[in-house]
Amino acid sequence: MIERRPFSDLGGADHGWLKAKHHFSFAGYHDPRRMGWGPLRVWNDDEIAANSGFPPHPHADMEIITYVREGAITHEDSLGNKGRTEAGDVQVMSAGTGVRHAEYNVEPDATKIFQIWIMPDAAGGAPAWGARPFPKGARAGRFVTLASGIAGDDEALPIRAAARISGATIKAGESVDYALGAGRRGYLVPAAGSVEVNGVRLDARDGAAIHDEPVLTVTALEDAEVVLVDTAD
Repeated sequence: MIERRPFSDLGGADHGWLKAKHHFSFAGYHDPRRMGWGPLRVWNDDEIAANSGFPPHPHADMEIITYVREGAITHEDSLGNKGRTEAGDVQVMSAGTGVRHAEYNVEPDATKIFQIWIMPDAAGGAPAWGARPFPKGARAGRFVTLASGIAGDDEALPIRAAARISGATIKAGESVDYALGAGRRGYLVPAAGSVEVNGVRLDARDGAAIHDEPVLTVTALEDAEVVLVDTAD
């Protein structure tokens, strides 16, 4: 089963400094049919204006993954962490027992991100943050694991959920496979370009809610960049 969720149908809000689209219910957007997808609770498509951002605010018991599509985001938190994550790279914050953080765009142009929240397997634990580069060239023609709580994914940023976030860049006409497996859910969004997933067309920033598909074959209809979240049921 693959359910296409067109970008044009997503909920959202325009706050001036922030233009947001929500794949799932979030803040002032509520759709009882779209409260999450397994443990995946939030997938926001955010455009943050230059010299603006999210001021300090608290979180607890959530794995928060930020995938930077364009520009860069600068992170600060109550643990003393500070870092700048730029396009194609990823940061992860495990909120654990509680942390305050801010995310600013201090760049001269707008920054575009995917903000992905996954519920942890267990509550609590010390909060943590990390970031690392994932050059797009290293993902050419294959999925690379960006963040994961699955055993064996040692090169990825760690999260506290039995989930995996992967990215791939695919040239027009080429295909890549991903073994989703039984008892797993997937949610895939092209950050750029158009693709087909097992024959279902997705344009840039459309979502695909996936279940009962053992193998995903992603074919690029044009040069494309895709992000996939793989979770347990």
